[in-house]
Amino acid sequence: MREGEDRPLRTGWTTGACATAASKAAFTALVTGQCPESVTITLPRGQTPVFSIAFQGFAEDSVSAGVVKDAGDDPDVTHGALIVATVRRLPEGSGVRFRAGPGVGTVTKPGLPLPPGEPAINPVPRDMMRAAVFETASALGVPGDLEIEISVPGGEELAEKTWNGRLGIVGGLSILGTTGIVKPFSCSAWIASIHRGIDVAVANGFTHVAAATGSTSEAAVRAKYGLAEEHVLDMGDFIGGTLKYLKTHPVPRLTIAGGFAKMTKFAQGANDLHSGRSQVDIAALARLAGSAEIGRASTAKHALDLATEAGIDLAGMVAARAQERAEAQLDGSGVAVGIMITDRQGRIVAEAG
Repeated sequence: MREGEDRPLRTGWTTGACATAASKAAFTALVTGQCPESVTITLPRGQTPVFSIAFQGFAEDSVSAGVVKDAGDDPDVTHGALIVATVRRLPEGSGVRFRAGPGVGTVTKPGLPLPPGEPAINPVPRDMMRAAVFETASALGVPGDLEIEISVPGGEELAEKTWNGRLGIVGGLSILGTTGIVKPFSCSAWIASIHRGIDVAVANGFTHVAAATGSTSEAAVRAKYGLAEEHVLDMGDFIGGTLKYLKTHPVPRLTIAGGFAKMTKFAQGANDLHSGRSQVDIAALARLAGSAEIGRASTAKHALDLATEAGIDLAGMVAARAQERAEAQLDGSGVAVGIMITDRQGRIVAEAG
C-alpha cells in the first residue's frame, strides 16, 4: 500500500500470549532437547496464532525460550520487548507454579486479581500457560509439573512508564491479557487500569483519591493534598468510565483534577474528554459567563483569558457545573466529590466542592 493511504490498523499480541508461546517452546525443549523455531498456541477465544522463537537457552536444570512482543500498531510500552519463559521440572503432582524473573513485578498490595506476594502474572495468562503445558505434556507423554519463570530484560525500566508503581506492583512489568490480542489504540487497557487503581484504593482503605486528566493536574492535586502516587488515578479522558466504576466501588472522597478545556467539556455534558470525541462549546461558555465578548474566543484558553480580563470567574463557574455533574453521576454512592481546575503551568485557577 502506498504511503499516505489509509490501512487497517494491525492487531498485536499481549505479554500473556507471548509468555504462553515462550513457555510451550521451553517445555518442548526441556523434554526433547530441541527448541522449536515456532509454536502455535490457543487463545481464550479459540484463535491459534503462530509465534517465532527468538531466543533459547539451556542450563543444567532448566530451559529458556523467548518471544519478541509485537503489539501491532498499538503504542504499547512493551512492544519489541523479549518475553522469556524459563521452565524447570517439579515433583509429580505439583502442577504448574509461577515465578517472577528479572523484569517482572511482584504484587505487594491487596485489591488486584492476585494476592500480595504473588508474581504479577495475571489469571488469564496463567490459565493459558497451564493449558499449553497440559497440551504439550499430553502430546509428549510426560508429566506436566513445572515451575514457569517469566522474565523481561529491561522490564523494570519499562514498568516506570506504566501504572504498576501506584498499583503496588514492584520490580517490573505485569504479564497481562484477557484475550491474548492487543487491539490498536484500544481504550480497554487504560480503563482496566483505572478500575484496578480504584480496586487497590478500596482494598487499602484510602480515604481520599484523586482522578487527574494529565501530569500537570496530577502534580497540582498531589502537591495541594499531599497525596502519594498510588492515591491518584491517571484518568486521562475517561471521566465517565471512572465515575461509573466509582459509583459501585466507592471511596470516601474524590477530587477530579484537570485543565480548563477538559473540565469545560465535562461540565457541558461530555463523558469522554478526547479532542476527537468532544469539543468545547464556546457559545455555551459565553452564555454561562453572561458575556458576548467571550463568544468570539477561538479556544477555551482564549475564552478563559477574556473572562479573566473582564473580571469574570469563568473557571469557578465551570468548576461548579462540573461538580454538579460529578455529584449527579455518583448519586447514592456516598462519594464526596470536588473539582480542581489548573492552568497549563499547573496553577490552580478554580475549585468546587
